[in-house]
Amino acid sequence: MSRRQKDPLRSLTDAERTVLGHLSRSQTAPAAHVAHARALLAVAAGHTYTAAAHAAGRRSGDAVAQLVTRFNRDGLAAIPPGHGGGQEKQYGATEAARILREAQRTPDRDADGTATWSLATLQRAVRRATDGLPRVSTYTIWCVLHDAGFSWQQDRSWCETGSVLRKRKTGVIVVTDPDATAKKS
Repeated sequence: MSRRQKDPLRSLTDAERTVLGHLSRSQTAPAAHVAHARALLAVAAGHTYTAAAHAAGRRSGDAVAQLVTRFNRDGLAAIPPGHGGGQEKQYGATEAARILREAQRTPDRDADGTATWSLATLQRAVRRATDGLPRVSTYTIWCVLHDAGFSWQQDRSWCETGSVLRKRKTGVIVVTDPDATAKKS
C-alpha cells in the first residue's frame, strides 16, 4: 500500500490534456519534455507516482511528485525542466550589448595595448571602462561573442560569421550568407 499523496494532481483541462497528449507522442521535442508529459498523463490516468515514473522511462517517483506540485502551481510552464545547477547567469541583455559594443570598437594601441582583440585584452578593456563590468570572465565574453555570431579566426581576430569581404572590379564588398544561422545549428 502506497502512502497518501500530499499534493495530488488537479484535474486537467481539455486544452492541457491535448497539449500533453501531443507532447507525449512527439519525436522532435526534447526528451525531458516528453517524459514529463508522459508522467503527468499517467498520474492523470490514476497511476501511482512510481508507476508514472516507470511509464515515462524514469526511476524516481519523488521526481514525479515534485513535477505534479510544479504543474499544479504553474500549469504547462512546469513541463520544461528548470535550471540544471551551477550559478545563475549574472549578466543579461544590457551587459551582453555592452560587451558587443566594446568588441566591435577598434582597439587603440596605446590605451588598450593591442591591435586586435583577444579574450584577455577584451576582458581588460571591459573591466576598465567606466560603465564596464568589473568581474566579467573571458568565458562570459566568449559566450556573448558566439551567441552574436562571431568566431575566432586563424589570423587572430574576431570575425562575424556569415559575412566575408570579397574583392570585385568595383572594389571590396561585403557578402553576407543568409543561411549562416541555419548552418550553425
